[in-house]
Amino acid sequence: MSHPDPYGSTEPRGWDRSAPALPWPETGLEPGPWRRPAPGPDAFPDAEAYAGPVTDAYPLDQRHHDAPWPPDGPPAAPRGRREEPGPGDRVPAGDDRPDDDYPTAQIAPVRDELTARDDPAVRDEPAPEPPAGRRSKGRRRASADRPPTTAPPASRAGRNLPAAIGVGAALGAAIVVPLFFFLPAFLAVLAAAVAIGIWEMARAVRRSGAHPPLVPLVAGGVIMVGLAWFAGPDALCLGLLVTVLGTMIWRLGDGPGNYQRDLTAATLIAVYVPFLAGFAALLAAAPDDGHLRVLVTLVAVVLSDTGGYAAGVAFGKRPMAPKISPKKSWEGFAGSVAAAAAGSALLLWLLFDVAPWWGALFGMAMSCAAVLGDLAESMIKRDLGVKDMSNLLPGHGGLMDRLDSILFAVPTAYLLLAVFVPVVS
Repeated sequence: MSHPDPYGSTEPRGWDRSAPALPWPETGLEPGPWRRPAPGPDAFPDAEAYAGPVTDAYPLDQRHHDAPWPPDGPPAAPRGRREEPGPGDRVPAGDDRPDDDYPTAQIAPVRDELTARDDPAVRDEPAPEPPAGRRSKGRRRASADRPPTTAPPASRAGRNLPAAIGVGAALGAAIVVPLFFFLPAFLAVLAAAVAIGIWEMARAVRRSGAHPPLVPLVAGGVIMVGLAWFAGPDALCLGLLVTVLGTMIWRLGDGPGNYQRDLTAATLIAVYVPFLAGFAALLAAAPDDGHLRVLVTLVAVVLSDTGGYAAGVAFGKRPMAPKISPKKSWEGFAGSVAAAAAGSALLLWLLFDVAPWWGALFGMAMSCAAVLGDLAESMIKRDLGVKDMSNLLPGHGGLMDRLDSILFAVPTAYLLLAVFVPVVS
C-alpha cells in the first residue's frame, strides 16, 4: 500500500493557504473576563496579519503588556519559573509574598568601582568589620603583626636535609654500636638490612612485569651473609649459587609464563644485594680488627657522600651523567674524591699505621666505587620508572637508596685492605 504524498495535493502553499482545523478542537473552552480570545483559524487570511504586534493570551505582569491586571489578580506563574518585579515595575496590590520569595531582595546593592573611587563620602567611608565567629577556610591576609606565610625553600639536592641527617645518624648508630660492643649483633643488623633490601628490589622490579620469588631470595640472602661470616669468601660464592638454584626450583611451581624474565630479575637481586653485602660480613669477620675495617669503609663512604653533596650544591654546574642522575656534577665528584681521600689518609694512618698516600689511594678508590654504586641504582630506578625504592626512611627514600653506595664500596674495601693491611690469622 503506497502512502499518500503530502505534497501531491493541488491546494495552494505558503501564506495563501488557510490553516487546517485541528483534529481535537477545544470547543468547551470559553475566555475569561481578563483573557483575550485566541484568534481562530481564519483570522489570518494573508501575510499582512502578521505585521501587527503579537499579543499573548496569558499575560504575566504589567511590564510586557498594556492590559490592566485582571480583577482576580495576576495569573499564577508556570511551575519552575517565577519572574520578579524590576526596579521600575508596579507591584500588584495584595502581593504579600515574604521577602524570602525574592532572593535578590536580601543582597546589598553593589556600588560601582568608579563611583566609589570618585565619591569622597564613599571613599572615606570605613571598611565594614568582618562578622564575629570562626574564620572561614581560605588564604589569610598578611598584616603588620602577621607576615605572609612562605613555604620553605626546597633543597638543591632534592631532599629534606634535616630528616636525612637525623635518619643517617640513627642508621650509623645502629651499625656502630653493635660493631664495637657486641659483634654478633652486627651480623643480625646486616641480615635484616639484606632482607629489607631484597624486599624493596623485588617490589620495585614488579613495575616492569617481573615477579621474582621473594621467599627463596630472602632465605638465600640471609644464608649467604651467615656463610660469609663463618666460612669466608668461598662459602659466600657457594651461597650465591645455592640461592640462584633455589629460586629456579621455586619458580617452577608458577608455570612457564615469564619464567626467564622472573629468573633474570631474581639473579640480579641475588647478586646485587646479598652477595655484595656479604663482603661487609667478610670485613667484620676479620680477627682482631674486623670492626675497624668496617669503620674505615663506612667513614670513607660517608665522607664521599658528604663532600659530593657540599661541592655539588656550592659549585655544581657541569652534569656528570644527565641521563642517569641529573643532579650529579663533576664538581660534586671532585668534592667526593677529595673528602674521601683526605679522611681515609688520616684514618688509616691512625688506625692501621698505613702510609698517608696509601690511605689517600684507598679513599679515592672508595669514592669512585661509591659513586658508581649510586649511578648503578639510579640507572635501575630510571629503567623501572621509580624515584625511590620505597618510602621507608624519611629524607632518604628506601633502605636501598642508602645502601647503593655501600654495596659497591665493601668489595673494594675488602680487596684493598687485604693488600694494605694483611689479615693476621
